[in-house]
Amino acid sequence: MSTKTISCFLLLLCSVLLVEVKSQFCNGMAQYDHCSSNSGCACLYIAGTINIGICIDQFSADCFELFKCTQNNLCDNPEQYRCVHHPRCQSTPVCYPIPTYNRQLCPPITMTNITTTTIVPTTTTTRAQPLVNIPANATWAQDGVTIAGGHGQGNVTNQLFYPLGLFVDDDQTVIIADYNNHRIMQWKKGDTTNGQVVAGGNGKGKGLHQFNGPTDVLIDKETNTLIICDRGSQRVVRWSRRSGTTQGEILIDDIWCWELAMDEHRYLYVSDVEKREVRRYQLGENNGILVAGGNGQGDELNQLNEPRCLFVDRQQNVYVSDLYNHRVVNWSKGAKEGVVVAGGQGGGSALTQLSHPGGIFVDTLGTLYVADSNNNRVMRWTQGDKTQGAVIVGGNGQGEGANQFNYPIGLAFDRHELKKNKSYKKVKIVFGNLQSAISSGLAVSLLTFAIRMISHRPAKIFFTVSDRIISWAASKILQLKMYTITPNVL
Repeated sequence: MSTKTISCFLLLLCSVLLVEVKSQFCNGMAQYDHCSSNSGCACLYIAGTINIGICIDQFSADCFELFKCTQNNLCDNPEQYRCVHHPRCQSTPVCYPIPTYNRQLCPPITMTNITTTTIVPTTTTTRAQPLVNIPANATWAQDGVTIAGGHGQGNVTNQLFYPLGLFVDDDQTVIIADYNNHRIMQWKKGDTTNGQVVAGGNGKGKGLHQFNGPTDVLIDKETNTLIICDRGSQRVVRWSRRSGTTQGEILIDDIWCWELAMDEHRYLYVSDVEKREVRRYQLGENNGILVAGGNGQGDELNQLNEPRCLFVDRQQNVYVSDLYNHRVVNWSKGAKEGVVVAGGQGGGSALTQLSHPGGIFVDTLGTLYVADSNNNRVMRWTQGDKTQGAVIVGGNGQGEGANQFNYPIGLAFDRHELKKNKSYKKVKIVFGNLQSAISSGLAVSLLTFAIRMISHRPAKIFFTVSDRIISWAASKILQLKMYTITPNVL
């Protein structure tokens, strides 16, 4: 063995030992396994080693922010960065930040018997839903900036016409189901002038190059494709994101779909408003397994009355916005009936009620966020109080004001990270919110909040409201509101 090779090996070994001081190894686990009680942490293999990994927050940085490792699988600052393989970086070795508080951030899952404590892995394959921790007492400010659309209803690339479902990619690209334009639009971060048609846009129809009122869209990262609910054509289709794609392929047919979700094992969930049910599909099959409803129209706990929007958590629990029952229902994996987790007290505007709930999201603390469409507000329902929710934005009537909405429907989050700042025991946060700027039609609007001083980029909430997307930038120039809180996740 050459002297150079030995030196490189010793340097690699030393840097591994340095890392162990502030993080635990996850030896014996499969790459990318869930390794901590913090669901955002995963086992990332150290480049140049065999089955040696670090249990670390896998969402603390985006690939475009990272540097590739040297040829010897090293990083310039081994005390703060580690050369690892990462699932979202095509497994190319990258220098990944290892925070000093990593042991506290990613505590291991343990199973204790008489003599031993063993780390128990849980297999995962892909991140379908963003992992978001938002303090339950977070406060939201009220102003926004249009970042897409806002030029009236129409079919040119700077317009939207009744947008419904949307998906937010890791780089904050927003993919939108532009319902009345029969197309899927893409708006990249920073480009507020024009969107890009990425599927359809060839008129209303049932051809493989067309849509008939698409209601939802998501990205399958494994295949780099869009999966689209083409409701008017009663089908779910897949469309490649590669340049030059001119038509899609049918995944599921004969289904009055409304919304889609995908779990970490790449099972596809589809709500069927005609059959009042939600089914889980393995990609390539057409029948699926019933996971919610399917017992006719009604308001019993084993029934749904037009299931619309979906959210699936890491345990494959399915949350459904039950439109005409004015409630959100959680169906645990394998359950024969659901549990009402919001609303269910008839349609109304009280804090115990919802009226035609739309988009939903559940963060890792179990807090539920609901676009309460008819009440023109967004509500938050915490684990600690499931009897009533709190209005976090809107609730000031339907209109064009900065604190108003115009029938919010779709809702999506991108991720955000809480990063502990060495100099502060508390975390200062700036929050932003969205509005609908015109009263006619529907728009895609964007609700933004930012972790002041500690996050490398803002996280955002997105949902559909009028003919535009609105963003609240949190910068030193645009200071909205400042709050000081102590998140219990740190």
